[in-house]
Amino acid sequence: MIRGKIITLFLLLLCQIALAQKGGESTYSFLGLANAARVAALGGEVVSLRDGDINMVFHNPALLTYEMHNNLSLNYVNYFAGVNYGYASYAYSVSDIGNFGAGMHYVNYGTFDRTDELGNIQGTFKASEYALNLFYSRSFLDSALTAGVNLKPIYSSLEQYTSFGLAVDLGVSYHLSSSLTTFGLVLKNMGAQITSYTANRESLPFEIQAGITQGLAHAPFRFTLTFQHLERWDLSYTLQDDDVSFSGGDSETSEFDAFADNLMRHVVLGTEFLIGKNFHVDLGYNYKRRKEMKVNSRPGMVGFSAGFGFRVSKFHFSFGRASYHLAGGTSHFSLTTNLSEFYR
Repeated sequence: MIRGKIITLFLLLLCQIALAQKGGESTYSFLGLANAARVAALGGEVVSLRDGDINMVFHNPALLTYEMHNNLSLNYVNYFAGVNYGYASYAYSVSDIGNFGAGMHYVNYGTFDRTDELGNIQGTFKASEYALNLFYSRSFLDSALTAGVNLKPIYSSLEQYTSFGLAVDLGVSYHLSSSLTTFGLVLKNMGAQITSYTANRESLPFEIQAGITQGLAHAPFRFTLTFQHLERWDLSYTLQDDDVSFSGGDSETSEFDAFADNLMRHVVLGTEFLIGKNFHVDLGYNYKRRKEMKVNSRPGMVGFSAGFGFRVSKFHFSFGRASYHLAGGTSHFSLTTNLSEFYR
């Protein structure tokens, strides 16, 4: 009875639509970057995959469980145009109190030339952004239901301009071990810019995400369906100068095609092929990314992603590759370990 009510509540929350910012109208956009290779390989958004992987906590704090006690993760991403970023995290559980975790998310934009209006070089400057992640979660109903919170102090330095902000993620997950099903719901980046780059404060990239992960009892597959940007239905946008709606398709579409296009922009699909306990292959598809980033004459594999992971001794290594554009994609590397295994 209780489980039925929880599932009903989850579905009701899933259907709620609220108002929020459109793309380009918020700051600290790096908060939306995929932190780990496995997440990138599954389409870039995962909020319901609960299997002891500490990297999933970054996307939903309710996925932090006692199974991650003393786990450490290190992640590195070779991004575009010389930009690189990474994420490191650690988890610790205390009986009867809950699960704690901490992580550092950084982006290094590199070194730039400082010039005057005539193009004369006057030196160089650097740009970078950081977010500290402080997690806490606690389980209820015999560990089936977990609620979590992530407090994120944010610091951004872009040449002589600096900014400090504070954000909070709130998440819940519900795990049905008998059916290998996990539901996830998270409200991301609720907060404000405490000090701004200029006199005007900007909003944070608030987002609501929900998802479901389903495993198969007699087959080595696991499927993940994630709904992104539930706070806003229309994910297309209009160019202010030309008053042209960007939909990534034909200018003339039927109402049904427009509805289907908008619906699919919220959907991220992921599939895992689990080969024993020590090896997995991951595939993902992000429709919104494909529609916005592809070149119509040569769409290629834009929006698709893939990766794999394997365990060797005490370490688990993962690699993910996500295709963003015809010009190239991103490579993600992850290494996780349980420090307790070193002193058993």
